[in-house]
Amino acid sequence: MNPLRKLHGYGQSVWLDYIGRELLDSLELRRLIEEDGVVGVTSNPAIFEKSISGGQHYAVDIAKSVDMPAALVYEHLALEDIRRAATELHPVYTATQGRDGYASLEVSPHLAHDTELTIEEARRLWAALGQPNTMIKVPATPAGIVAIETLIAEGINVNVTLLFAVGTYRQVADAWLRGLERRAAAGGELPQIASVASFFVSRIDTVADTAIDRRLAAAVSNHDARALSMLRGTLAIANARQAYLHYLDIVTQPRWRKLASQGAQPQRLLWASTGVKDPAYRDVRYIEELIGSETVNTVPPATLDAFRDHGVPRDSLLEDIDGALDRLNEAARLGIDLAAITDSLLTDGLRQFRDAHDRLINAVGKVQLAQRRSEQHA
Repeated sequence: MNPLRKLHGYGQSVWLDYIGRELLDSLELRRLIEEDGVVGVTSNPAIFEKSISGGQHYAVDIAKSVDMPAALVYEHLALEDIRRAATELHPVYTATQGRDGYASLEVSPHLAHDTELTIEEARRLWAALGQPNTMIKVPATPAGIVAIETLIAEGINVNVTLLFAVGTYRQVADAWLRGLERRAAAGGELPQIASVASFFVSRIDTVADTAIDRRLAAAVSNHDARALSMLRGTLAIANARQAYLHYLDIVTQPRWRKLASQGAQPQRLLWASTGVKDPAYRDVRYIEELIGSETVNTVPPATLDAFRDHGVPRDSLLEDIDGALDRLNEAARLGIDLAAITDSLLTDGLRQFRDAHDRLINAVGKVQLAQRRSEQHA
């Protein structure tokens, strides 16, 4: 049996961390749904930048809109892709009663520190998409967390993105719960509200391993050097397992049980950034080590292919929980500041998304300019 499909038997949903017109035009997304059991797709500015800038699949549509602002053209293209993906996934949405079958679209990364503008844009994108099996992605900044509560209360599905720290995840989960409580108090229905908390993984190891290597290069004792070496490549998974412990705590509390009795869906943890960055590590480790009930793994295409080929599924998420917590404590003892690492990753993630968004708008503008010049010389 396809290893990707086996993940469903452990309670984990597989989403694809990619969207592009070529995926839709070729019916590749449909094949992934039917053969691999993919039950959702996610996007971000970097993904759209790669898709729109890297091929000719959008050239005709851009050429038809040479007089429109480039940012508006991009938005129209993105909305169409997400709508089409949501249409392909709608049978999944129906079959799973709204548990899966979602396509996600991100608010502009330039709004990450503005609550009101984030809410305004999320409302506008949600209305423009007009499909119940879509999610609006909102970054887990302080401003974004406030926006999440309001959006959930208004019945807008939210994919919380750029989560790195367990402490921030606690704040996100609380905002989600408050949003559901506000909606219930206002007489709104809860069963159709969906949310995931996208907890990033591989980027943590990339930065943590660099910090470990710096400590190893310093004058540390042989004992500490051995301990530091053993921490390489372990902290991202330990951090994710700690987050999952908090999720398990949430769903056992009376506060959640009251909402669940009214039909509310849990806000599942979604493992993001699960492509392996260091070739020294097994290329499917961030899937194999984070398989557990009521979770999602959004997987880049290359990692999806790798897991289909040689992934080994097992119920791994709660393995060696005590060891995971010990490793996090040991990292702190040895001077690896995980809080500083996760703070820097949020800042850097926002910068990367802003830069990708700006490159994307510039790429659309260049296609428009080339088309205008072509028309002038025709």
